[in-house]
Order: sequence, then structure tokens, then C-alpha cells
Amino acid sequence: MVNGYAPKTLAEALELRSKLDLVPYAGGTDLMVENRPDVSYLFLGKLQELKGISQDADYVRIGAAVTYTQALASPIVPQLMKEAISRIAAPAIRNAGTFGGNLSNGSAKADSVLIDFVTGARLRLLSAQGERLVDVEKFYLGRKKLDLHSDEIIAEILLPKAGIDDYYYKKVGGRNALAISRVSFAGILSVEDGVITRFAAAFGAVADTVLRYRDLESMLIGKTVAEAKTAKADVLRAYSEKLVLTRGRVSAEYRKTVCMNLLGDFLTEKGV
Repeated sequence: MVNGYAPKTLAEALELRSKLDLVPYAGGTDLMVENRPDVSYLFLGKLQELKGISQDADYVRIGAAVTYTQALASPIVPQLMKEAISRIAAPAIRNAGTFGGNLSNGSAKADSVLIDFVTGARLRLLSAQGERLVDVEKFYLGRKKLDLHSDEIIAEILLPKAGIDDYYYKKVGGRNALAISRVSFAGILSVEDGVITRFAAAFGAVADTVLRYRDLESMLIGKTVAEAKTAKADVLRAYSEKLVLTRGRVSAEYRKTVCMNLLGDFLTEKGV
């Protein structure tokens, strides 16, 4: 059995993906340690079509084979994303690890995926038949379960540009560096003319997928800051009731306490 293919063009990669049972990869920082001799791989790490960072009127577009180091050096990658990926492992991993790999690993602990969720990113998926645009919240179906067809690859991450500058980000791990998240949290709160126009909160590493509750976010959107302060206790209570967490390296109770503390601190820091 051939263990892998290294196509020279994106078109060739999509053709191979359509005909063979292949596992795509670029950096391989998670995949290669699994040592699966029964698997054939599709190496995408040198395809220039997947390695670009660009922007249009609405999105910063990050290719799936862009490394974290490349993104950190880019002037157009949002600071919120840079803050998250700067905490990923060590420089050697950041030099090889990619955005597409972080997504396709299907883990709620993935640092860049938390930012995809809180910003409302979309994913551009390609196959030999065409393309699909999928909201990241719909792409993650559960632990290691993705809305990715057997003939598709992740091509780009589309990060919305508007309204993500006023953010809050925390990663809680067992140590200050080289740590897998025990709890991670990102929040965005935008205020225009005294009215909250955007409120988003995402919790990572605490369940089978990243948690974001748009119905609870609507409790603050459209309110003045003064009204939001009055509603804060109700919002926190609603989150506490809805957050059902899994046990990991630490207890579910610990994780929930940390989540609620981070959410409360985020709102306080933003004046709510």
C-alpha cells in the first residue's frame, strides 16, 4: 500500500482525494505522532494555493496550510487570533502546525478554533466537484466529528473583519507554556453610541466541541451599557444553567467555576 501522496497542484490534490481514501495533512504535528501504518496520507503543505493570507471587504482569508508562525508575522491577521496562536506549544510546533490541521483535528481544545467560533468564522471547503462555505459552528458536530465530506479538503478560514477588536482572551493550562488548555475563553463586546451591538462568548476545552450560545448573547445585544449592567446577573445565571461540561484533566465542577469567573471578568472589564 502506498503510504502517501504529495501532489504538486491543488487540482491534483482534489483529484486524488476524490478517488482514494486519503487523510489530508500539512504540518502533521498531531497526525504523525499517531503512527497509523494502515493509513495513506495526502500531503498539502507545499501547495501555494493553500498557503496565502489575504483580505477582502468582509474577511481576512487564511489558507488552510498557513502556519502559525506565518500568521503571527502577517500584518492583516487579527490581534485576537495572534494572541491565541502565540500560546500554541513552542516555536518548532508553530513553525509547522497549520490552521487547517487545528480545525481538522476535531478537538475543542484547539486554540485557533476557539477564535474561529467567537468571531463567527466560515470555512471554504473544496472538492473536485466544487466548493462549500460552512459556518464553523456547523462544521464541528462533536468530538472528532466534522462536516467534511470524504472527497473534501479545508481550503480557507474566513475570519470576519468587523467588530472583533474589543476582545478578551484567556487560556488556563497546567503551566505557563507548552500547555494544552484546561479551559480557554474568548469574548467580544462592541458598543456603539452607548448601545451593545455585538456580544459573543466562546468556551473551549470544556466539552466535545467549543461552546457558544447565541440565544444567551441576544440577552445583551441592543441594550445600553446601563441596561446590560442591570441584566448582568440574569445573563450569568443563564450561562451557569446552560453550561454542561465534561470532565477532563480536572473536574467538570472546576471547569465550570473557571468558565463563570472568566465570563464575569470579561463583562466587568468591558464595563458591564
